[in-house]
Amino acid sequence: MHDKTVSDKIAVSNRRAKRDFEVLQSLEAGIELKGTEVKSLRAGTANLSDSFGRVDNGQVFLYNFHINPYEFGNINNPDPMREKKLLLHKKQIQALYVATRVKGNTLIPLKVYFKKGLAKVELAIARGKKLYDRREDIKAREAKREMDRAVSRKRG
Repeated sequence: MHDKTVSDKIAVSNRRAKRDFEVLQSLEAGIELKGTEVKSLRAGTANLSDSFGRVDNGQVFLYNFHINPYEFGNINNPDPMREKKLLLHKKQIQALYVATRVKGNTLIPLKVYFKKGLAKVELAIARGKKLYDRREDIKAREAKREMDRAVSRKRG
């Protein structure tokens, strides 16, 4: 059994992503951070809620990923809303570029975590859900809950 250690700590997750988007595929990418951003991220003072990825000039960037300035930092703290470069192989970047050209597909971060001391982001190719898709998910979840309750009543 795999125990989460300090090195596999999830720093921040995008809780709205699976509600608002249908995740088609996901992959892990490194993230280029500057100065005190790592300390801020380890403290869990970041927000992924409105962030998205984009392929620009053969590189992938993460936009609207807010990392609060480090509390004990100095005037050289980086801008909290700056675009962060994601570290991927060239073939992965090309595949992401092709996937995002399909109408309705976008890149969204699902979570940012530390793996062996390095900051990583789980990036997903996703398609936005319509309102009726969300309603269907809620109905399916409620039906499953009811079935589980009925089974537990039969046993008990």
